[in-house]
Amino acid sequence: MERLFVIKIGGNIIDDETALSAFFKQFSEVEVKKVLVHGGGKLATELAQQLHIAQQMIEGRRITDAETLKIVTMVYAGLINKKLVAQLQALGCNAIGMTGVDGNLIRSHKRTNAGIDYGFVGDIDYVNTALLTNLFKEVEAVVIAPITHDKNGQLLNTNADTIAQELAKALAGKYAVELIYCFEKPGVLLDANNDNSVIAHINKAGFQDLKDTKAIYDGMIPKLTNAFAAVDSGVSKVIIGRAGQLTQLIEGNAGTTISNG
Repeated sequence: MERLFVIKIGGNIIDDETALSAFFKQFSEVEVKKVLVHGGGKLATELAQQLHIAQQMIEGRRITDAETLKIVTMVYAGLINKKLVAQLQALGCNAIGMTGVDGNLIRSHKRTNAGIDYGFVGDIDYVNTALLTNLFKEVEAVVIAPITHDKNGQLLNTNADTIAQELAKALAGKYAVELIYCFEKPGVLLDANNDNSVIAHINKAGFQDLKDTKAIYDGMIPKLTNAFAAVDSGVSKVIIGRAGQLTQLIEGNAGTTISNG
C-alpha cells in the first residue's frame, strides 16, 4: 500500500519564522504524498484585539461567536493558508491550499453536546477522500486550513488536531497513513521541564500509567487520546515531535511514536 503522511503543525511553529523555515525545507523534501494541516497561531487573536472583538478561551479552545468566525476564516483560510502554500512553491513543492469547505472536503455539524456553548465550532462527519486522491494526481501536497462547513451554508471553526486525525483515519483505507503532530517540543516528555526526557514509545498500557502518575496532563492527554483513536482506526503510526526534526521523525530517530504494540 502506498505511503502517505498527514502532518499537523502547531501555532507556535507558524508564529516562528525560523522554525517554520526549517520545517518547510524538510517537508518539501518528503517524496511521498503529504497533507499538511495548520492552525492560526497568534494572528487571529491579534487581529481580534485590533478590531476590539473580545475573545474567550476555555481549556485552550476558542469560543467562536459570529464575529470571531469572520476573523478565523480570514486569517486561517486566507492569509496563513496562502502564505504557507507560497512558501512551499518557493521551495519547488507544488502545493494547493484549501479548507474543508472547498470541494466538500470536510463536512461537520455544529457542536451541541459539549456542556459548553463553543459557538460556531464543528465536529466532523465526513471526509471526501476521493477529492484528495484526485488532487494528488496534480500536486505534491495539500495544505488544509481548519474551516469546515455543514452543507447548509454555515462555516464552522474546527480543531486542527482533530482534522488531522480524521483525515488520517479516512485515508487509512487507501494508503499506509502515518500521522505526525509537529510542535515546538521534541516529543512527549516525562519531565515537562526537560527536553531530554522524551518518551520514545507509548502503548495503551503505558499511556494509562502516565495518566495515573500524572506524568502527563492538560493538553497532552487529549492529543494522545486522539493518537490512539487514529491507530485503532487503521493509521499505521502516530508520531509526536519537534517540527524542525521532521526528517528524523519520519525515519523513526526522534520524537514519540504511538502504537498499540
